[in-house]
Amino acid sequence: MNGTQLVDVSRRCGTGMPEAFLSMWHPRNAVMSSKCPPVLHMPSMGEQAHRLAVLSETFIAAFSQQPQFFSRAPGRVNLIGEHVDYCGFAVFPMAVEQDILVAVATNTTGMLNICNVDPSHAPYSCDINNFEINKERPSWYNYILCGVRGIKDEGGMQSPFIGLNMAISGNVPPSSGLSSSSALVCASALGMSYAHGLSLALDTLAEICGRCEMHVGTQGGGMDQAISFLATKDTAKLIEFNPLRATSVALPHGASFVVANSLAPMNKAANSYFNCRVMECRLATQVMAKRAGLPWRTFQKLGDLQQALGKTLPQMISMVEDTFEVRPYSKRQVCELLNTTPEELNQVSLSENTRHIQEFKLHDRALHVFSEAHRVWEFKKVCEEGGPYALHQLGKLMSDSHRSTQLLYECSHPKLDTLVELSSSLALGARLTGAGWGGCMVALVEESKVEQYKEHLWKNFYSKEPAAEGRPRESVLFSSHPGPGAYVFVKIWHLAMSELQSEWLAVMRWISNNREASGDAESRINHNGFLLDLLIVMLRVGA
Repeated sequence: MNGTQLVDVSRRCGTGMPEAFLSMWHPRNAVMSSKCPPVLHMPSMGEQAHRLAVLSETFIAAFSQQPQFFSRAPGRVNLIGEHVDYCGFAVFPMAVEQDILVAVATNTTGMLNICNVDPSHAPYSCDINNFEINKERPSWYNYILCGVRGIKDEGGMQSPFIGLNMAISGNVPPSSGLSSSSALVCASALGMSYAHGLSLALDTLAEICGRCEMHVGTQGGGMDQAISFLATKDTAKLIEFNPLRATSVALPHGASFVVANSLAPMNKAANSYFNCRVMECRLATQVMAKRAGLPWRTFQKLGDLQQALGKTLPQMISMVEDTFEVRPYSKRQVCELLNTTPEELNQVSLSENTRHIQEFKLHDRALHVFSEAHRVWEFKKVCEEGGPYALHQLGKLMSDSHRSTQLLYECSHPKLDTLVELSSSLALGARLTGAGWGGCMVALVEESKVEQYKEHLWKNFYSKEPAAEGRPRESVLFSSHPGPGAYVFVKIWHLAMSELQSEWLAVMRWISNNREASGDAESRINHNGFLLDLLIVMLRVGA
């Protein structure tokens, strides 16, 4: 079999036949699942194969056993639509080729044991059935705990849960705006789900992971988790929420996206900047709802307000201008606008880590969100209509987006602004991507100019940046094509002979039990080449 062929080894195959046997069945007979994460044979060559081999060595050294399977989730770059997902609006990301890999095996101790190929990340262990996530002390393993807890809480299984050993490897630059933390949550949740025999749909996994990441204190909107699971190779995605749905959008011919790391790290969970913006949007929603005569306490998102009012995005932009002055509002002034008390505002509107904030820029935050949400749909329209000026139109939308995040949402960084300015001579457009306050920029560049553009940035930015010294170029500056979403790797031909024999006995029992109901089951399976396929499997395993 080809090393990248899909096989459905879902624990809920619906056939009643043993799962390990089905995982070895020839693809011509396999039942393919279009909704659950795909399962791939492990690659035998290339960079991914090398990373999996190194991860396996780390796993064996830590746990004295072989990993049973690997879960994988990609990072992402958001092409346009920044800070609008948690307001209920659509976004336009694509998965990048960089990813998080998790090696997994069950254990009999009931413990969750975690290690990392990077020795700077200390190992961690806890009772898988009884642990807490300390959001006051950000730690790398908290994101793994989030993924595990999400499946525990919403996967549909009852405790006790099986103990797991997990080893982690990642090449998504951390704190870069490419969603390494969410990819870690998604890969861990997928590992937890697969180890417990669950067949959760991709959109279900995305929604679970979007909610469970809040256990580290991040008030995100679900984009990162959605693209990590729903991405498809060679297309970007328009992702909408409530309900979650993803639409594949082909990018215009000649478009290439280059990601540049500003080398200014930003950890969303380690400060209140991100959550403050979420609360400012919530307060703007509630003030606008009250002015429109709606019950303001029931509104949390600007998108819900737009839907309730039945207005277009340009009309909502006009409403922002009519409602707010271009100045900060004190907490007392917000209370006056809502006719409420500071105590109720803390309870109804503000999160625990934003109640200390005394000033809110309601006009600028709401104006950015509605204008950025409108740019997302314009971006999709240009992609679909094409035309000789499509790339230039997309570039302008991206440049307008950066100015909005820089001036209205105030989530840029001097180094990001420098990269965007340096891009103006060779790129069609550039903008920060991710939460901001550091991290990465994404630029739209004509394919024929990609290498020239990267050399230009290296000469004029990275060669002068101490943090870039000694780092490989591709780790801070790279072009990327839309990659696939999350999946599982299995070692198909490494099953033990004893397991194969037990599965063979189980198959024979299945044939015996289903002979009358299914007609002559044995002859039907023989007719489909079942015994020949099984013989090939046994020879390969024996070899």
